[in-house]
Amino acid sequence: MAVSYERLWKLLIDRKISKANLRKASGIAPNTMTKLRRNEEVTLTVLGKICNVLEVDYGDIIEYVDKGDEE
Repeated sequence: MAVSYERLWKLLIDRKISKANLRKASGIAPNTMTKLRRNEEVTLTVLGKICNVLEVDYGDIIEYVDKGDEE
């Protein structure tokens, strides 16, 4: 299993919010944003901060995908 933040990126596009603005508003570090862009796992605390800023639930920004589906 792997994580995908595609839902987060689509949500940002729909709301016309830049990744930089999200990072600043949520107070997460630049290297954490890099992890998100690379679909690497981050802590629930980070995801919670993003959810707070966007007023959404975890399932609205992250999806677990089977690694076989990515190939």
